[in-house]
Amino acid sequence: MKTDLNKLYWEDRYQNQQTGWDIGSVSTPLKEYIDQIDDKNIQILVPGAGYGHEVRYLAQQGFKNVDVIDLSVSALTQLKKALPDTTAYQLIEGDFFEHHTSYDLILEQTFFCALEPDKRPDYAAHAASLLKDSGKISGVLFNFPLTEKGPPFGGSSEEYKKLFSEYFNIKTLEACYNSIKPRLGNELFFIFEKSNQES
Repeated sequence: MKTDLNKLYWEDRYQNQQTGWDIGSVSTPLKEYIDQIDDKNIQILVPGAGYGHEVRYLAQQGFKNVDVIDLSVSALTQLKKALPDTTAYQLIEGDFFEHHTSYDLILEQTFFCALEPDKRPDYAAHAASLLKDSGKISGVLFNFPLTEKGPPFGGSSEEYKKLFSEYFNIKTLEACYNSIKPRLGNELFFIFEKSNQES
């Protein structure tokens, strides 16, 4: 029987600390990508951030304009407590697919893989709609066979290229050399730039 991955599902997982995907710190591939961004004023969205280790790292590095959206109020509450009082980030309890604001960058870390696979085309289209011209989506995608069991749900480089190339120019899609040990060989780092074609 298919699990309904709705707000109640995720809230239950956080309240019961069933968060096996949480690695307890910023993901190394995203950390090293963030370290290369010079403009600390760009508009960034982190969807499905959970406890938001990447968000905390962005705050530590002085990024000014970061929005977080998540279905779980428990996760957002924990993240708010962890952020410095001076951090004026928008922490939004809501649905990514109903969110409508413009961004320069979307950071992807375990949100895509937690969606039901039939939502992936909608994800690609909506991510493109949220980005400004030549905006980017970047982060990590899982690289293991897609099955009905999940989350997380896997996928392949070929699937991701086909899925995203309708809306994005594929700048980078390669095996992560800097994954944490438990995920080594199972992660792809990517940078997709919004294409100028009408979508």
